[in-house]
Amino acid sequence: MKKIDKLFIKAYLGPFILTTVIVVFIFLMRFLMMYFNEFIGKDLGLPVFAKLFMFFSLITVPTALPLATLLATLMCFGNLGEHTELTAMKSAGIPLSRLIVPTFMMSLLVGIGSFFYNNYVNPWANLKGYSLLWDVKTTKMTLNIQEGIFYKEIPGYRIKVQEKLADGKTMKNVIVYDHTSNNGNKNITIADSGKMYTMYNDNYLIFELFNGRNYIEHQNSFNTYDETQFTKNFFKKNKIVFSLESFGIKRTSEDQFRYHEYMKNIAELTQKIDSSKIEIGKSINAQTEQIKAQNSYLFKKYKGIDSTNIVKIKPGLWIQKKIEEAKIGNRGAEMEEYALSHIQNLKSQVETDMNIITNKNKDIWRSDVERWHKLTMAFSCLVFFLIGASLGSIIKKGGFGMPVLISISFFIFYYVLMQLGDKYAKEGLIPVIVGVWLPNFILLLIGLFLVKKASNDARLFENDTYFAVINKTAVIFNKIFNKQKLEQTVK
Repeated sequence: MKKIDKLFIKAYLGPFILTTVIVVFIFLMRFLMMYFNEFIGKDLGLPVFAKLFMFFSLITVPTALPLATLLATLMCFGNLGEHTELTAMKSAGIPLSRLIVPTFMMSLLVGIGSFFYNNYVNPWANLKGYSLLWDVKTTKMTLNIQEGIFYKEIPGYRIKVQEKLADGKTMKNVIVYDHTSNNGNKNITIADSGKMYTMYNDNYLIFELFNGRNYIEHQNSFNTYDETQFTKNFFKKNKIVFSLESFGIKRTSEDQFRYHEYMKNIAELTQKIDSSKIEIGKSINAQTEQIKAQNSYLFKKYKGIDSTNIVKIKPGLWIQKKIEEAKIGNRGAEMEEYALSHIQNLKSQVETDMNIITNKNKDIWRSDVERWHKLTMAFSCLVFFLIGASLGSIIKKGGFGMPVLISISFFIFYYVLMQLGDKYAKEGLIPVIVGVWLPNFILLLIGLFLVKKASNDARLFENDTYFAVINKTAVIFNKIFNKQKLEQTVK
């Protein structure tokens, strides 16, 4: 390896590692802001949050690598250009195509690693991360009984505490509605004061109440007039035990999430697509046979004079008989109503069958989009490398200023194109291969154009270049205007 290659690799690796970490952190903060309300007040504990952040950090890596490649390449060539090292190499006769070789090989390794990561690590991280996120979202908030508000999170009970003292345990004016029997407000406990605490590793909540009354309304099953019996009990001390089994996170079986295309690798997605195609073929055959069985006359074939099979009712005496029967009484109107009803039923059946087939096709399109993304996300690293290398050598600005602005602009453009392409492909409006490859194709053309300009040392981002074009345009317009003015004066 030559010294020039070591120089470029060293200038590339540092920014790449740093920008990858920064981009993953930014995407992770975006995830945290999206689901922030789901985490509040659930007392999940540090291990759960650590797992959640780890899994979603792994999930964001495929999206972060193209942006990190673009930013690192821009900073690499921008820093070398800013310190005139890139200019010195070009002056020595080394073309840009030779200078980008070491960083291209590094980006190629990143793209290959991204492909295998997308195919093996990302489906596993999606399964672990989204299953854990589902459990977090379905977890109840921690026990938090507030003053003057009915607390409804304990199944079967409604609790109201008028006042809570500073110790967080002592309560004043407590009301407890027992709905465990599903018979309305027929079991009510009222107390002047009480204490609450938990037992057995916070699995049970104890309400120790003082100086209270318990009201119970019983249905008298021996009385034919449905009279009720009312019981009133006084107590100085009473304990009510509430189960907290419904609180705390409970893990759902990961097998319930494996159906989604995000949780599958290429082999599994291919198997799913093939299975769906077989199911569609069987469904079409079954639906066709069903329609044929219900409409036997419609599908009778008769060999015509030109020896071609055409759909035609075979002539015979039975037709005349049917016509004569239709003329008797109201048979004609009845037959018309029957035919109209039959056609409407057939139309409804066909629409239902088409909806079933369309939904199965959408499953295939979604799976196919995800299968292609294993490759397109990896290929985008090379596309962004071309853009970053050419722009860095043209702009000749390092650091996090201009490179960050340009990188984010290109990445947003790419992301918007990818979302539009995925949406149209999943709806079947365009072929899947067109939808998934369109963003890379457009950016590849931009990258090749910029590489050509960078090889010719084009001054695309220098103000004097555009000022010169504007001045030339202004001179041309002035000449045209003066010529027209002169012609009008002569006339």
